[in-house]
Amino acid sequence: MATRVRLTAGRVAAFTCPPGQVQAFLRDSEVPALALRATAAGAKAYVFEAKLHRRTVRVTIGDPAHWTIEAARARARELAALVDKGIDPREEAERQQQQREAERARQQAAQVCALDVWREYCEERRRAWGELHYADHVRHARPPGQPARNGRGKLAAGPLYELLNRPLRQLDQTAVEAWAARHAAERPTVARLCLRLLGVFLNWCRAHPDYRHALSGDNAAKSKRAREALGSPQAKNDALLRDQLRPWFEAARQQDPVIAAYLQALLLTGARPGELLRLGWADVDLRWHSLTLRDKVEGERIIPLTPYVARLLAALPRRGPYVFMSGRTAGPIASPNHQALRVCRMAGVPPVTLHGLRRSFKSLTEWVEVPVGVVAQIMGHKPSATAEKHYTVRPLDLLAKWHAKIEAWILEQAGIEAPSAGDAEQRLRVVA
Repeated sequence: MATRVRLTAGRVAAFTCPPGQVQAFLRDSEVPALALRATAAGAKAYVFEAKLHRRTVRVTIGDPAHWTIEAARARARELAALVDKGIDPREEAERQQQQREAERARQQAAQVCALDVWREYCEERRRAWGELHYADHVRHARPPGQPARNGRGKLAAGPLYELLNRPLRQLDQTAVEAWAARHAAERPTVARLCLRLLGVFLNWCRAHPDYRHALSGDNAAKSKRAREALGSPQAKNDALLRDQLRPWFEAARQQDPVIAAYLQALLLTGARPGELLRLGWADVDLRWHSLTLRDKVEGERIIPLTPYVARLLAALPRRGPYVFMSGRTAGPIASPNHQALRVCRMAGVPPVTLHGLRRSFKSLTEWVEVPVGVVAQIMGHKPSATAEKHYTVRPLDLLAKWHAKIEAWILEQAGIEAPSAGDAEQRLRVVA
């Protein structure tokens, strides 16, 4: 056992490391766990030393120049109390350090605007998302005042902007529920989509080392009150009936030529509205009479180019790479939702949305008794059976046979003379 002496200021000042040793200890008799350590380099420090689980635990308390003897004894007693409880002071110090760092991170994250974090989130996840999914995140969180695509006026703020334009720590359940209550009456469908996007975003924040400390409690977007306020989505059943085709086509053909062609082609192809909007002239194959669509399920699908749709495309001006362009922007036309509803008002038929025209195509094929698998392949639906998925291969010419039959029947009901395939070929030419 080393000799213990009562530490005094004089003994602390006089104590040095003997020659030939790396370090030496002067142990206190009043607090046995306290010692003064001196090194060969001349450095001194108060240290705490004790046994825990048969192992030596040594913790540096501090330099005698900064610690009085009584302060060092008090600290040694605190550390001894931890050891008596079976707690390693080093682990306790590390835990407290982590708590301080977490609190500091929480304070920093609390000041970050949720909108800035949203943009960082979108950029990080962009490679894993599809183009449309990324566009949804940007559109629904856009700030007010951005110029409209047609150059007329300014766009309103996205639904999520008011919710995200606040410190991240304030993005809590109360804020989300209040936001949901405001949007429940005016646009519940869009709000439900925004709530789902927000839920995934908050999960990302809770897993992010820089932002997880700013959020407390459960995911605010999972609030039961918010979901109940927005309600459950209702299945849509808007579609054109056979007797409504004639007035609808008459009204559609009175619109702007590009809008008119788009609406008619949407009904006659059964494509998704976004797929047809992004159709480019490079996707129109005159040799094989086909259209290549960017399919959200398969990535890409090829459907027949029927005679009447070919005639519609032939009449359109070539303003750029996209088939349906307005001439005011470098991209395709904006989704003509309002024009589609205006056509229905003019025709005196119940409102049919753009997706309702796709639904109409599927419904009208029942009159022609087209095989269900053919319709599903043209529309881009997933195969519904093993035989359909793995054993049925339909070439384009087989699809074209049925698709032309569907188009001819719809045009007959609309009172429109169906063009011949040769007439369409002569009018539609490749433009380099």
